[in-house]
Amino acid sequence: MARVLIIDDDKPFREALAETVQDLGHEVIQASCAEEARELVSQAEVLFLDQKMPGVSGLEFLQEARPQVPAIVLTAFASSANTIGAIKLGAFDHLTKPIGRRELESVLERALAKPATLASPLEADAAEELIGFCPPMREVQKKIGIAASGDVPVLVQGETGTGKELVALAIHRFSDRGRQPFVAVNCAAIPRELLESELFGHVRGAFTGALAARPGKFREAEGGTLLLDEIGDMGLEMQAKVLRTLQDKVVTPLGGSSSQRVDARIVAATHQNLAQKVEQGSFRKDLFFRINALTIKLPPLRERGADILILAEHFLRRSGRAGQSFSAGAAKKLLEQPWPGNVRELENVVRTASLAVRGPVIDEDDLPLQEPLQRAGVPASAQRSDDDLDFHAAVRRLEKQLLQRALLKAHGNRAEAARLLNIHRQLLYAKLKEHNLAEDKDQDG
Repeated sequence: MARVLIIDDDKPFREALAETVQDLGHEVIQASCAEEARELVSQAEVLFLDQKMPGVSGLEFLQEARPQVPAIVLTAFASSANTIGAIKLGAFDHLTKPIGRRELESVLERALAKPATLASPLEADAAEELIGFCPPMREVQKKIGIAASGDVPVLVQGETGTGKELVALAIHRFSDRGRQPFVAVNCAAIPRELLESELFGHVRGAFTGALAARPGKFREAEGGTLLLDEIGDMGLEMQAKVLRTLQDKVVTPLGGSSSQRVDARIVAATHQNLAQKVEQGSFRKDLFFRINALTIKLPPLRERGADILILAEHFLRRSGRAGQSFSAGAAKKLLEQPWPGNVRELENVVRTASLAVRGPVIDEDDLPLQEPLQRAGVPASAQRSDDDLDFHAAVRRLEKQLLQRALLKAHGNRAEAARLLNIHRQLLYAKLKEHNLAEDKDQDG
């Protein structure tokens, strides 16, 4: 049996929670506000506190009192920002009201089995919102809070387009390094022969074309955070050099003879299975363990349920077309999609549809989507119908997608879209009409 302190200004909720905790065999102490709770904290072994209370809020209390017992923050309005903030402050967990008996029993069991940790002060500004309320995304938000409270390397795993860079940015902004530089480098996008210079810098004359010295990404991120995106694509030789930098905290510019100390927190990201690559011999085991102090796994969009519509509405509001909404048919179609390109694909689809539709409602036929796959678990490449083998139909689909992408990138400017596509403006007009995109009346430039 443990002594549990419940701090909540909502008396009916507080008493109902207290009754359930007592039914689970624990002793309960109650407080209606933070001021009242200050005298009781020393008596408790576990703490439940409401995030939003009159006067001193739950997070303010957590920051000021810094309780030496597991503190579980409760809220009726969970968001990525307040979840990350609570965990970063040292909260054991962050739960959404109402709380079921099974969930309550589980969190109490976990809290009592884990030694208390000292809460750390919150210094960061608010991070970019990581929109999502499904259980896997809530776990991601909590792990971001844990990562932000320390300074260990973090490995972010997830399929392409799930938002790995956004996670790295949130970790940075909520950490003590949040006011220092955030630098991202895509290891897959840079030729291997240039990656060393990109990461470690070079001195003047180090190679043909090196007309001036360059500091490199490690030094650009001094005091802040360096994201090594798609680290799984890094070659073994470069892995060895990165490992040395992480161990010794020094870099030697390409062509230079002297080393320079660096202080940058490393967040690595990949869509690949690094443990499998270690077994295959294509990724160094010592580097894998060095960057894998904490792992955050992002769920694919197809496994996030109602988050799909929440994200779609968010992207629609951000597209700049005030008052637009999705019809019921469009919403159903969005939910049925497998989304191989994940959140990035959804954002592109919504932005393209918003650009193409002039009315207030986006219907299912306005969404530039392929038909949803019917057989779950089978790769898309193995599920093509005979219709997909029609050469002319495939060319038409590709044409329409290219037109939509060019219009999107050109913000509706058709002259600019024609330039991006490297075609004459007259041909662009004809193709827009052919694909029922001619109703777009944006300026021609």
